[in-house]
Amino acid sequence: MEIKQFKYGADNLGYLVYGEKAAIAIDGGAANEILSFVQSRNLELKYVTNTHSHMDHTMGDQTLISRSKAKYLDLQTLLKLKDIEIDEDPIHVFHTPGHTADSVCFHFDNILIAGDTLFNGKVGRCFTGDYQRFLTAVKTILELPGETIVYAGHDYVEEYIEFAKKLEPDNEHLDPYLKRYDPDHVFATLADERKVDPFLRFNDEKIIAILREKGLPVSTEVERWESLMSLM
Repeated sequence: MEIKQFKYGADNLGYLVYGEKAAIAIDGGAANEILSFVQSRNLELKYVTNTHSHMDHTMGDQTLISRSKAKYLDLQTLLKLKDIEIDEDPIHVFHTPGHTADSVCFHFDNILIAGDTLFNGKVGRCFTGDYQRFLTAVKTILELPGETIVYAGHDYVEEYIEFAKKLEPDNEHLDPYLKRYDPDHVFATLADERKVDPFLRFNDEKIIAILREKGLPVSTEVERWESLMSLM
């Protein structure tokens, strides 16, 4: 399977995952561009779905559905299926509540479509207020291999690397990460995310020391996670 990234709005990122015959649109806000691509490749748009239900991610759904024979997959269907097949190849669905209660990620081959659970350079905001479940979701992602390519729901790379520099100005990995950034194709490996994203390093002694200097709780993993989230 292959993946095509579509940027729409100011910074939203949507995706088409496709094989030789069929495709699935995930966060298809760039509906017209997605449909043009599908037509140019003679593909069947089989499914339409979302990483979560915030309006900026669902805004293209009705256009995609009305102009194709695609079936919409809601959260309950995704969780029941667990795997979505495109040309007999599976896309695994992870439930990753935290940013929203209905947040999910999609994983196939070495690719993770992470929505607003994990951006390139930072995690999403915890709008549910359930920090424990969000931490559990992020730890599930961290179990994936380092070569996993993370595709996020927004392009916030420059803003978030600037945040990381202010928090940890001597992190030698930040400038090389930013040099690799391409606004026309936004992605990074999970291994690189672990090096630059302080929110993924809640057990790192250096990050713990920074939090302690700020007078924030660091005794437990959850406390360190909540302390980091309080810096957003």
